[in-house]
Amino acid sequence: MDLEVKIENKKEQKRKRIIESAAKLFSQKSYHEVMMEDVAKLSSIAKGTVYNYFTSKEELYFSIMKQRMEKLTLSLKEKIKDETSSIESLHSFIVHLYMFMMKYQSFFLMYQKESLKADHELCSELVGLEKDLKNILHGIIKSGKSEGLFRNIEDGFAVDLILGSIYGSIQRGIEKNFAEDLMITEREKIFDFVLHGLFSAYEGNSMFPLRGKTIVITRAVEQSKESSEVFRQLGANVIIFPTLDIVPPESWNEFDSILKSSITIDFIIFTSAHAVKMFKQRSDELGVKIDFNYTKVVAVGNKTSAVCEKNKIPVHIIPKKFSGIGVVEELANYDLKKKLIFIPRSAIGREELPEGLEALGAKIKTAPVYNVSLPSEERIKNSSEILNQSKPDVFIFTSPSTFENYLQILKINNPLKYFEGYKVAAIGPTTKAAIENKRIHVDIMPEEFTIDGLAKAMIEFYK
Repeated sequence: MDLEVKIENKKEQKRKRIIESAAKLFSQKSYHEVMMEDVAKLSSIAKGTVYNYFTSKEELYFSIMKQRMEKLTLSLKEKIKDETSSIESLHSFIVHLYMFMMKYQSFFLMYQKESLKADHELCSELVGLEKDLKNILHGIIKSGKSEGLFRNIEDGFAVDLILGSIYGSIQRGIEKNFAEDLMITEREKIFDFVLHGLFSAYEGNSMFPLRGKTIVITRAVEQSKESSEVFRQLGANVIIFPTLDIVPPESWNEFDSILKSSITIDFIIFTSAHAVKMFKQRSDELGVKIDFNYTKVVAVGNKTSAVCEKNKIPVHIIPKKFSGIGVVEELANYDLKKKLIFIPRSAIGREELPEGLEALGAKIKTAPVYNVSLPSEERIKNSSEILNQSKPDVFIFTSPSTFENYLQILKINNPLKYFEGYKVAAIGPTTKAAIENKRIHVDIMPEEFTIDGLAKAMIEFYK
């Protein structure tokens, strides 16, 4: 068996050498100028052996293209599948496409040079893969428009323009022989350039309504980047200061016992995207499937609903108010007597939601599916340095925990004095109450308790 593996490994290494040599030649010359003898010579493999792997130059050419395109489209889908925002999906698409093409420069040059019109079975597959690539971007743009993040632009035009911008930058990078640090800078410039063209805020009279404002945004580590982009594209200078790290609960016992039991769950309430992700992850580990024909799903907020959809969890109810009180008001329209409602939530979840539903006659079961902890010193070191060198205009807090942890991380003993002279924004009434409990005035709170709602409220405040 070991001998067979060694033989197969040697064959694979030869095939790889042939493909790499051929890709280099095809990128430097036209298709008709490249001969199989050239490929054999450059790869130091006998011409007859090359034909054992590829029966013709045409098959070799399209095999290179197909292999790279398959790898590209699959990796792009993998990169964006867990993104919860169209802006983040767009960022992942641009960054990955740019870095992939810069890694496989010979493939990129082949891809740019040749027209995919040959009468060949592999060519038709390649055309399909190119269409898949465009469809990924098309889906991101379509989602962004439905979320109100991107302007109403014709999809096909936007796709061609974005890909043209990326490919033009790749060509520039190859010609100038960019080092990796320049590639990282370049890909972010491309993203900023593309996003400025798509972002819906630019349809108004003021393209940068928050220009000149420095905003400190405190949120969970993995949410900070997505949230910051909303304000950055409105012209603000954003300082990301993570105050939460999302970790699994200390024990899954409560959750497991509920899902493994034979009881019928009438409603599941997801109060955050974190709850959805951890619920799905643990359900899959247990091999338990919920029949959503009998269980109604309540998603608090559009982002939570979007994550449900990504995880193939149907959403039946999105409360008008994105809060615990909003959920209670919405479910008051249903007969909840003796109905079982399951709330997978944070280990430090508040009781106003379960208590409000119990008052309506429902039976409530809750279980922690994630916990929050303080970020490591390494995670916040850079943020602390930037904050110390800046003079913020606004501090944004997205939960009581982000506020309390901020005080703890920076060892703020006198919050009233610390925030004197600054504006403070809270994402909703619960957070507002926690801040005002320290006698700090909250200047900005949106009607819609989301980051997008907060951005709109901030624009109105500064008008």
